[in-house]
Amino acid sequence: MARCWPGLLAREEWGKWSSGLSGPARSQLRAGSSSRAPGAPGEGAHLLYSRKHYALRTSLRKIIDKEINPSVDKWEEEGQFPAHKVFKTLGQAGFLGVNKPTEYGGMGLDFSYSIAVAEELGNIRCGGVPMAIGVQTDMATPALTRFGSDELKRQFLVPTIAGEVVACLGVSEPGAGSDVASIKTTAVRKGDDYVINGGKMWITSGCQADWMCLLANSSEGPPHQNKSLICLPMNLPGVHIAKKIDKMGMRSSDTAQIFFEDVRVPSKYLIGEEGMGFIYQMLQFQEERLWAVANILSPMENVIQETIDYTRQRKIYNQPVLHNQTVHFRLAELATEVELVRSLLYQAVALYIRGNDVTKFASMAKLKAGRLARELSDNCLQFWGGMGFTNEVLVSRLYRDSRLLSIGAGTDEVMLSIICKYMETLPQKK
Repeated sequence: MARCWPGLLAREEWGKWSSGLSGPARSQLRAGSSSRAPGAPGEGAHLLYSRKHYALRTSLRKIIDKEINPSVDKWEEEGQFPAHKVFKTLGQAGFLGVNKPTEYGGMGLDFSYSIAVAEELGNIRCGGVPMAIGVQTDMATPALTRFGSDELKRQFLVPTIAGEVVACLGVSEPGAGSDVASIKTTAVRKGDDYVINGGKMWITSGCQADWMCLLANSSEGPPHQNKSLICLPMNLPGVHIAKKIDKMGMRSSDTAQIFFEDVRVPSKYLIGEEGMGFIYQMLQFQEERLWAVANILSPMENVIQETIDYTRQRKIYNQPVLHNQTVHFRLAELATEVELVRSLLYQAVALYIRGNDVTKFASMAKLKAGRLARELSDNCLQFWGGMGFTNEVLVSRLYRDSRLLSIGAGTDEVMLSIICKYMETLPQKK
């Protein structure tokens, strides 16, 4: 993974990855190197992003406005979006491998660029589509990128970055969500294969996925040392998609319950070392949590702005709703809270791309972002009155979709436990 501080991208490295781009990403990034991208501050004015980050976001925004947002309402009604079609478009433009190595089709940039992409994806007018994209880019593939063999990466990572296949992450189970150590799915070595038995729950893109990054127990050892990550093709005999789960929010993203019955997977599909799966997954969680925080910033900002616009023209007692001090003061407080979350995120990312452990900061950011998203959507919905209770406005969709942020990738309670562990206030088990 290339490590380069924003604004100090080496000339030869810039040429190496930008020359391999095609379509809108290349043209926008070239423009960004000589002129300011729309909405971008001057060089050095941003704590984390350079003009190249903003050029990347500008290019992505064009795809969002043209290829994604016009269909979001339809996908929400249908309960699924065409992942293969959307991912192919994003893959061709280079957005599914921003921080992945160039030799596997990625851009070779540092994680701050992935965070910039996550922020821009927040302008998709629903939570389900960006969540599925995040699974593809920063949840199912980090361990494969870091620890997988060259053969494994060429078989699974290359087509995933290109958008030719859809990936999913298989960790949670009916009896083990945030408590990853308690999973029951097994991967028993028999000859040159692993035989998989068990089941996974709440699997994003599970109905459309071509392969799964599966966490399973591969030995009888201690729960933190007996797990392995395995690339599992979803078309193998014995893989059963039990049902598509009907969810409160994230409606456009399909979520599946999946069972495995004597599924034989070649042992060469093991990611890294056997028994290291728990550690690898904990590392994947850090990027997933930071990505999720970045992705919720734009929706919160957009809902605040749309609430301002609506309450400015909506009148009560012969004056705009916005003119009530309760309303404009509360919106000011919420906007302040969003910026505080953004600052914590950028601090964590800046430390992370320098090679630091940011587990505590990532947990803090996710905890705060999840709680703020619930508070913000609830407060803003109230200012919309009856209109906020309809499915016709963004605020009601954020109210439903953002609830997952305090549950997925570790609940608020798990985040608090992690923070307490780093503060050395967590009671020791006897």
